[in-house]
Order: sequence, then structure tokens, then C-alpha cells
Amino acid sequence: MSDISVPEPDLSSIAIAGRSIGQSHPPYVIAEMSGNHNGRIERAFRILEMARAAGADAVKLQTYRADTITIDHDGPDFRVQGGLWDGRRLFELYEEAHTPWDWHGPIFEKAREIGITVFSSPFDPTAIDLLEDLGAPAYKIASQEIVDIPLIRLAASTGKPLIISTGMASLEEIEEAVAAARDAGGTQLVVLHCVSAYPAPPEETNLATIGELKRRLGIPIGLSDHTMDTTIATIAVGLGASVIEKHVTLARSDGGVDSAFSLEPAELARLVRDVKTAYLSVGAPAFRPTKSEESGLKFRRSLYVVADMAAGEVFTPETVRSIRPSKGLAPKYLDVVLGRRATRALHRGEALAEDMIEGGTGAPKTVG
Repeated sequence: MSDISVPEPDLSSIAIAGRSIGQSHPPYVIAEMSGNHNGRIERAFRILEMARAAGADAVKLQTYRADTITIDHDGPDFRVQGGLWDGRRLFELYEEAHTPWDWHGPIFEKAREIGITVFSSPFDPTAIDLLEDLGAPAYKIASQEIVDIPLIRLAASTGKPLIISTGMASLEEIEEAVAAARDAGGTQLVVLHCVSAYPAPPEETNLATIGELKRRLGIPIGLSDHTMDTTIATIAVGLGASVIEKHVTLARSDGGVDSAFSLEPAELARLVRDVKTAYLSVGAPAFRPTKSEESGLKFRRSLYVVADMAAGEVFTPETVRSIRPSKGLAPKYLDVVLGRRATRALHRGEALAEDMIEGGTGAPKTVG
């Protein structure tokens, strides 16, 4: 029996197609295509190219057929009530929005050709079979599917990284989904905080949830963001989000099932730039001058002789002051200096030093 211990998996970070994801790495930006291809594979290719040009790390698809996600039925249970798709039949909506299965191979090939990662949200076991055949590098569980524990187990059992969105979910449901993934062998997990409203009101995003999920789950946490601009996603990175997912389109004016809350090319490029800036700005706790501040230290105040003084003359507010720059003793020693005598003749503009004061001040050294 070997006495070599197997190290525990690092739950604080994962990797998708060689790109590390976690708190110690820049945020991973996923451009969600959804149904914004508008039924044209050429448009899907253009979305891939746009996302690559904007600097996104990955493009995500949704893999289902209308008949694998619902049934063709006209009853009230099968119609959307309220919101962006009010009155639409589910089957009709999914038929319009789905990405045809015979597109998946060409889309994966196009992504490899231009150098951007592509993966998908499977909605049933047959979708996972298709994506496995195509070599998908990761899987995403959509918010509505977080309660589909058999689907989560199957996706996790592939050994691929698994991203789980949490829109509408209770904490109990989130923990159950993560436990199911782990039980099925999933060791590379990410959970995305999400509000499943389209669009999502910023005041309902509750970004403080990101930190709480990190504390409870001990894995990378991100944000699937359905708000109308890039502000919320940028703030989320400042609060510790390691992954940002946003729906994208070539132009909202072109229409499409998700276009109303999707980012256009320039907005996606701004998102990529802003979340990287937010990540860099977080850094680590620091209580010292930064490199860019060092040159400014000389403009701090210190004690200077401001009038000529004879040897033995008493220091007064008229002969010594706290002024800029910082070559003299620190200003905190002013009260000690006042009333002491000069050890030698001093001239206006000299930085006050310890050896100029009878009895000294106890200062460890001259500032600056």
C-alpha cells in the first residue's frame, strides 16, 4: 500500500481550457449568446468573433430542443405570464430561441479557429451526450435547472468544470446542488449569484450575497448579470466575483428573444475593461506608500527653521514651524522643540535635525 498521500483538490480555483479562474486571477468573462443568433448560423459566427474582439474569455450556448425542455401545448400552464415574453407559448419561444443541434459542431470549430473558448448549458442528458462528443471544456447549469439534481449529477460526473447559476434558488437548494455535484465527482465548481429577471432591477441584485456564498461554499463565486448595463458586474468584481456572465448581441435593434437586456459590442468591450480594472483595484490590505505615492512623500510637512537663530537661542513659534517639504523632524516633535535651545547658529530654510536641539527630542531619525 502506497504511503503517498493524494492532495486535496484546490476548491478556491478552477481552470477552463487552461484559463485559471478564482480570486487570485482576473475575472473570467462569459458572453452568453442564448438565442441572439436570431436563427442564423452566420450571425452566431459573428457573435463569436465580436466576443473575441471585445476580450471575453468564453462564449456560452444553450443546448436544448423545444421538445426536450417542454411540450407543445396551448394550456395556460404553458404560456409566459408577464415580463419580456408575456403571452408567448413556451414551446414556440424555445423553438425560436434554441441553437439547432447541427450548428454546435460548426460553432465549436469556429471558436477553435478564432481562439475563444465555447461551452454550453445542457438542459437534458441528450444535450450532455452531444456536448461530450464535441469536447466541451465545461458545463453551465442554468438557474431554472438548479433543482434538476439528476442533470447536475450527470454533468458533474463528466469531470468537467461545472458552473451553477442560482437565480430564484434558496440557500438550501444551492447547497443541495453543490453537494450533488461533489457527490458525483465534481471537483471544479463555480456558483454564480443571479437574479432571474429580464432585465433585473439593480436594487434587487443583493451583491452582498457574493461574499456570503464564498464564505459558505469555499469555491469561486461569480455573477450572472441581467441588469441593463455594466455597473453591477463591475461592482460585483470589487466584492469578490471571479466570473461574470452577460448576454450579448450584435445590436439590440436587430431584435431577438434576449436582445433587450443584452450588451452590444462596445458595451461588452467596456465590461471586459472595467471588470479587469475593478479586479486590479481590489489588491490586498496595504498600510504603506504605494510605488506611485513614493515621490509625494517629500511634500509632507516637517520642522524647519523659519528665521535666523543664534547659538543658544530658544526655539519659538516664530523661529520653527511645520512646513513642506519633509526633510526635517516630524511635526509631532514641535511641542518638544519649543522652549529648547539651538546648539549652533541656524539659518532660515534649514531642515531641523536632532543635533540642532539641546537635549534632543528622542526622535529615532530625521524624516525623509
